[in-house]
Amino acid sequence: MKFEDYPIDQKIKDQLKVLGFNRPTDIQYRAIKHILDGEDVMAVAQTGTGKTAAFVIPTLDNLLKAQKRNRLFREIQCIVLVPTRELALQIKEVFDQIGKNLELKTIVLFGGVEQNPQINALKKGAEILVSTPGRMFDLIAQGHLDVGNVKTLILDEADLMLDLGFNQDIKDIIKKIPKRKQTLFFTATINKKIKSLAYDVVRAAIRIQLSPQNPVSKNVHHAIAHIEMDDKRFFLENMIKEYPSARFLVFARTKVRVERIVKAMQRVGIHAEALHGGIAQGDRFALLERFRKNENKVLITTDVASRGIDIPNMEYVINYDLPDHPENYIHRCGRTGRGNVVGQALSFCSQNELSLLDSIEAYIGEEVAQYELTAAEYKAILFDAEDPHFNWQKLIEENEDPDYWTE
Repeated sequence: MKFEDYPIDQKIKDQLKVLGFNRPTDIQYRAIKHILDGEDVMAVAQTGTGKTAAFVIPTLDNLLKAQKRNRLFREIQCIVLVPTRELALQIKEVFDQIGKNLELKTIVLFGGVEQNPQINALKKGAEILVSTPGRMFDLIAQGHLDVGNVKTLILDEADLMLDLGFNQDIKDIIKKIPKRKQTLFFTATINKKIKSLAYDVVRAAIRIQLSPQNPVSKNVHHAIAHIEMDDKRFFLENMIKEYPSARFLVFARTKVRVERIVKAMQRVGIHAEALHGGIAQGDRFALLERFRKNENKVLITTDVASRGIDIPNMEYVINYDLPDHPENYIHRCGRTGRGNVVGQALSFCSQNELSLLDSIEAYIGEEVAQYELTAAEYKAILFDAEDPHFNWQKLIEENEDPDYWTE
């Protein structure tokens, strides 16, 4: 089935063609028809499957039809709740792209920034609101946001919202919007807490679950390379220099380690930027935009970028450190291989991270493929590193080689 075959407005179909959307992904195929029919949907799908477009496309069409029937204009009729600022901006961009030729406006709200510009945007009016729970609840309480005409409520990345402690905020917001509405509930993982929240939010929902044996997207080729902790920077240097035109999204465990990796890359002539929670919000948006535009090809980050960040045609994900929580392995790998594009994810696993690897393999239900390195290849990569001040093995071998000093 093609998007052209769906009973949606021709302006949406035309824009999907412009964006290169020809055939729906699995989650889009299974969700769009039910959403068009006004049914509640609870969808469990791993990251990178195209779930944002799965709710944006039919929601825009439903809003167009409702606008023609009810003549509602510039009143909030759809709310999308998300856990992070970055995801809020990204979803707004998808609404703007697919709805480019429609008379529908989307605004975004999130905390951590001055609220007056957001209040002014609300005064001008919009049909679609994408927001984090905290800022939305604040503006409702202050009387700046009217949610009395909401017809559609969408919760995206619901599992992460629970992890961030938004459970009560979500329940409080639901009490303030009309009971008669369509509710769409999207989550990457499912457990008892998620089910409990879902049953509080949706009633008689169509349940869609994409649960392959290995929850890593089938479009991602992922593997583990056994590399000792002190050697990881040399292998990262080798990868980046081996593929100079590719982009690399590199995950480390803490913001301190992120900064250290950036400095290590700078010492060998590789420009890299750091992304973590300690960086000001405006700077985070700016560096993500530079990365999207290919102005910077190496982004070193904590798990702040593992959920909901869509980088088109992202070639390589490197797990410099294995994540403490195995589900984050899925989310990290899901930054590449998005939609129908094939991606690569390589993880560096040191001796003291083997227990984390065991947890990941138990979580995904199978062993991760091994990237085989011979002892000679391993040694050659260390020796070729361009940071001799920190490469003690290279210095020792050079000192032990009498020909080195007589050339």
